Amino acid sequence: MECSWKTLLLLVCASLAVQYIAIRSFRESLPSSCQGNSHCLERQSKESRWRSACDKSSAPVETAAARTGSVLGRRHILLFAATRSGSSFTGQLLNQHSGIFYVYEPLFHVWQSFTNASCCQRRAPERRELLGAYRDLLLNLYTCQLSFLESYIHPQPQDHVTAALFRRSSSHALCSPPVCPESADESLAGLADEAWCHKKCRILNLTLASEACRERGHVAIKAVRVPTVGDLRTLSEDPRLDLRIVHLVRDPRAILTSRMTVFSGFRAWRIWNATGRQPRYVDLAQIGHTCRDMEASAETGLLRPAWLRGRYLLLRYEDLALHPEDKARDMYRFLGLDMDPRVLSWIAQNTNVSAPSEWQYKYSTARDSKATAESWRLRLNFNIVRAVQSLCNSTLALLGYKQVQTVEELRNLSHSLVEARTF
Repeated sequence: MECSWKTLLLLVCASLAVQYIAIRSFRESLPSSCQGNSHCLERQSKESRWRSACDKSSAPVETAAARTGSVLGRRHILLFAATRSGSSFTGQLLNQHSGIFYVYEPLFHVWQSFTNASCCQRRAPERRELLGAYRDLLLNLYTCQLSFLESYIHPQPQDHVTAALFRRSSSHALCSPPVCPESADESLAGLADEAWCHKKCRILNLTLASEACRERGHVAIKAVRVPTVGDLRTLSEDPRLDLRIVHLVRDPRAILTSRMTVFSGFRAWRIWNATGRQPRYVDLAQIGHTCRDMEASAETGLLRPAWLRGRYLLLRYEDLALHPEDKARDMYRFLGLDMDPRVLSWIAQNTNVSAPSEWQYKYSTARDSKATAESWRLRLNFNIVRAVQSLCNSTLALLGYKQVQTVEELRNLSHSLVEARTF
């Protein structure tokens, strides 16, 4: 009798196992399309293979609603560059598009806030603190929450109104109605915003600016304070954004020449450039960091990891300066946007200016772009060139910039130092 009970128990267990296998096999044989999002969500935590099938065919309601970029076609564009690499000029190619809400270097306010605080506290801000603040601000600006800037602007805005936004005049959207009603005549006339915006649009209502941001189809931000493209991974993977990164690079020798021209902290470099003798207190570390960050970012982007695939474009300033319309079209093709006629008009008006205004005004975007592409070669002392080439050897090679071995090679502009490259 005892043996019969054991046999019966084994038969029951075997029967249940067969039924379970049959049901599971039937489930897995079903078509991969999900019949209902709620059904998919209930099973996500239990059936990994079934979850995979659901994910591939249709996203859950929460993800689809959050990914406004992919659903509504809204682009979130980051012009990622080092200081003095031609980003102001390149940014105007985005600023001129009537469907883009452009913000010029808002991270300046974060950096200023942290460095001023660290001065008083006698503690330099940690990299992770700055990067965390940068990412938070960028996310809020991409979702048109411009009031988030108020924590960093000094003096702090009152009633969401400020006159202290850094380089507001570089944003057409912030100098146009309804954000600045007084500018209607100038906007219609097509006059450059920087010539009059700071006079007519004295204060900025951040609430109006946020509304104007939401009315435009896309948001573009210029940022020169994020060290490497790897620091942007969190934003790139954020389901609320459709982030596209335009990584602008420039010959490090040209970057240094431009910084020497406009930044007071480069006095030692100017002495070296004038005399040919290196001062003992010259700081070589900064240009070295610039090269390493530029190289690390380019290497990451060109490897095309999953989180950057389809979201990264490497653009050399020299190529843009020599072929502005072609490279602008390439950039807009990457962004998935049509070229606005205003962009083409701006290129025609601002890339054939005879006066070398890049050296007269540090943020000027009007220039003879072909002449300025390698004009640093006539300005930089050969001893400095050799020092930068030593510091940035691998960066120059990766990005296709030729080195020179003699003064004659350096000064001979008939032979370009920019190799023909496709990235």
